[in-house]
Amino acid sequence: MGTAGERRVWRPDWPCSVGGVLRLHRRGGGDPTYTIDDAGRHWRGIRTPEGPATLCVAARPGEGEVLGEAWGPGAVWALDGLPALLGADDDWSAFEPRHPVLAEVRRQHPHARLGRTGLVMEALVPAIIEQKVTGQEAFAGFRMLVHRFGERAPGPGADRKLWLQPTPEVLRTIPSWEWLRLHVDPARSRTIVTVARVAPALERTASLSGEEAERRMRSIPGIGAWTSAEVRQRAFGDPDAVSFGDYHVCKDVGWALTGTPFDDEQLEAFLEPWRPQRGRVPALVALGGLHRPRHGARMAPRGHLPATVVRRV
Repeated sequence: MGTAGERRVWRPDWPCSVGGVLRLHRRGGGDPTYTIDDAGRHWRGIRTPEGPATLCVAARPGEGEVLGEAWGPGAVWALDGLPALLGADDDWSAFEPRHPVLAEVRRQHPHARLGRTGLVMEALVPAIIEQKVTGQEAFAGFRMLVHRFGERAPGPGADRKLWLQPTPEVLRTIPSWEWLRLHVDPARSRTIVTVARVAPALERTASLSGEEAERRMRSIPGIGAWTSAEVRQRAFGDPDAVSFGDYHVCKDVGWALTGTPFDDEQLEAFLEPWRPQRGRVPALVALGGLHRPRHGARMAPRGHLPATVVRRV
């Protein structure tokens, strides 16, 4: 592919918020696979079906276009997927707000989109690491995993200290004591090793319906509703994916739309009228910055990191 890389200029038919869509894929401010430079360009190190790639995405709102540049064996694949990554396939036409708060947020953000990467393992491995721990612990564990067992991204990605996640082949060989050094407990490390063994089959779920993809993912021990939804949101752009089991989502949606925080059972019942667009409801609540006051006790990390954000349970 060469150091010159590949380029694509794409002109979306709506005011595309590059950062608003892509930041969902960033695993904390220190994510070694994602960085934003001083010019506001978004850089990602990704593993495509064609091989590693460094992808740089820059918004040009004045010209109504997006510039994508990519390097490495997967460069062409990454640029071919740029429109889908930024939400070109997302269709809100079937969504009915049904609630004045949701209608107002949608009015304020008429061009919000949910993108899709088509890359299942890229979303699945960090989601497993994030199960039942604080954000600080999860992001630190992912960062250590990538630095220790990943590799530098191709082209200028290496100069920007951009990394690639470890391959499934590498994940399968990481011994138990190394996982403990990464602060990933045996339950989560077993799940990661298990999914690494069936990675090709999991990647193929990106072409299935959200319901069937969820069924197949959740047939693997250690993958539940929350993990499946986190993957479907990012890899599939699934508008029906809801992160049931999240520490905040159920409470925030209930508080924002009824004045009373929900539990997961209440949230599931409340969202049923929006099926198969249920995921848009918590997405709009988050987009509007509508969350209950954070005065309660926080979930503590396990002794080696300071408490920060409460994570999923």
